[in-house]
Amino acid sequence: MPLLRELIDLIEGSEPPPPLSTRIIAIDGLGGAGKTTLAGLVSGALSDCAVIHTDDFASWENNLDWWPRLREQVLEPLMANEAARYQRYDWLRRELAEWIEVKPADYVVLEGVASSRAQFQEALAVSIWVETPRDERLRRGLARDGEAMRDYWFQWMRDEDRYFEAERPDLRADMIVDGLLTWS
Repeated sequence: MPLLRELIDLIEGSEPPPPLSTRIIAIDGLGGAGKTTLAGLVSGALSDCAVIHTDDFASWENNLDWWPRLREQVLEPLMANEAARYQRYDWLRRELAEWIEVKPADYVVLEGVASSRAQFQEALAVSIWVETPRDERLRRGLARDGEAMRDYWFQWMRDEDRYFEAERPDLRADMIVDGLLTWS
């Protein structure tokens, strides 16, 4: 997998922004792009690398305005070289669930929609954008969440479009990855 090797080389050659000791790698893209799959591969290729999912902060009711909680519970402690502690959102029960701790390490992957948003830039060492066609993202989302979630997916995609147009995270990405790639 030469592309994965290129990505790992980019990450390993990066430096954390001062005063961080942890290199935070954002893997951003719109819903169904393949971010979680890529995050698992990146985490597996790096030693001692936790993955934090923006889905642990978002919900169907709040799909993009969750960022202050992630910044407060995750990024600010890591920027102070302290352990982060956050409460995961349970999508089935639709409520906050258990607390998760992430200690400073060489690498932490922050994966999910809006993981490279402007409010996080000062903490990021590397930003990856996963680009996948809209119809494929919808197909993947419905395969995962079920046909009953189609209306939610359409609303989610409209909200993501607003994020994308306002921030253009693809333009500030250190690397753009094709979400149609087969990694296995």
